[in-house]
Amino acid sequence: MGFWWFLLACDLFIPLIMVISGWMMWKNAPNSINGIYGYRTTRSMKNVDTWKFAHDYCGRLWWKLGWILFVISLVAHILFYGASENAIANLAGILCTVQCVALVASIIPTEIALKKNFDDDGKRKNQNSDISS
Repeated sequence: MGFWWFLLACDLFIPLIMVISGWMMWKNAPNSINGIYGYRTTRSMKNVDTWKFAHDYCGRLWWKLGWILFVISLVAHILFYGASENAIANLAGILCTVQCVALVASIIPTEIALKKNFDDDGKRKNQNSDISS
């Protein structure tokens, strides 16, 4: 059962990082645009407005996705409690792959939201625009 506990901890790591990082990005985005940390894409680094918008949007998305992936991973592991090590290892590999894909794929809706709310120069298309997730 030690192997099961180890892989459970490993499979909950990415969702927890998403929840924590998402919360930090959403509530405490870096104040200045930088090339070291934060949501760094060409579109998000146009100006401070795009920078803050991208962090708010992606942070909320990661926070939600992180909790969803956490619950799915936990339930999946509970269902496999007592299964063979091979089955648990396969489950862990599948979960880790899904989590990584979700993490990277979150760039797509964030970039779409940036493009929808800002022009190519980083100016808001609609000043009364509401940030939605």
